[in-house]
Amino acid sequence: MELNLQTMGAEPSTASVFSVSERVFAAKYNEALIHQVVTAYLAGGRAGTRAQKNRAQVKGSGSKPWRQKGTGRARAGSVTSPLWRGGGITFAAKPTNYSQKLNKKMYQGALRSILSELVRSARLLVIEQFPLKAPKTSALVTQLKAINLSSNVLIVTEEKDENLYLAARNLHQVEVRDAGVLDPVCLVKFEKILMTVAALKKIEERLA
Repeated sequence: MELNLQTMGAEPSTASVFSVSERVFAAKYNEALIHQVVTAYLAGGRAGTRAQKNRAQVKGSGSKPWRQKGTGRARAGSVTSPLWRGGGITFAAKPTNYSQKLNKKMYQGALRSILSELVRSARLLVIEQFPLKAPKTSALVTQLKAINLSSNVLIVTEEKDENLYLAARNLHQVEVRDAGVLDPVCLVKFEKILMTVAALKKIEERLA
């Protein structure tokens, strides 16, 4: 089965209708799966590289600094003791791997669920092309206003568009991605998703 989506042109009269896969753009909304995939994706971005040295790892002699009795000083067994300046850390932090297991089927299922919900809520807008002749922010703003968009927009193209990417860098709530690096977090983050037909077809082929 197929689903129809409206393609937005420069003028309303140029709008056309084309068919897409219902498997990709009319899937059931699975909130639990989306939450799991988004959480796993964000967790995978954590560095987890913090590290401290315990008393066995800091540099220092292993011999007893002075004899146990007779000096009048507090007893000490090692200069690497956590009680000493320059000694090790008690319960030292270790590098942590925050990544969560997530198979391909779950990831693709979450993307289908998100895209389908975007279609149902009219947040996914499809345009034939989105050309930008020069990397000018003002030109990008003008084009977005022409289709009643101003901010909180994710623009998805088939391939990386350098002019579009550079023009969007100065806009706080506008981001540009190519279809090959689209992730679930950016899809749920933005209010509107503006996608070219070529990008939509590429995503459809990947998830069908």
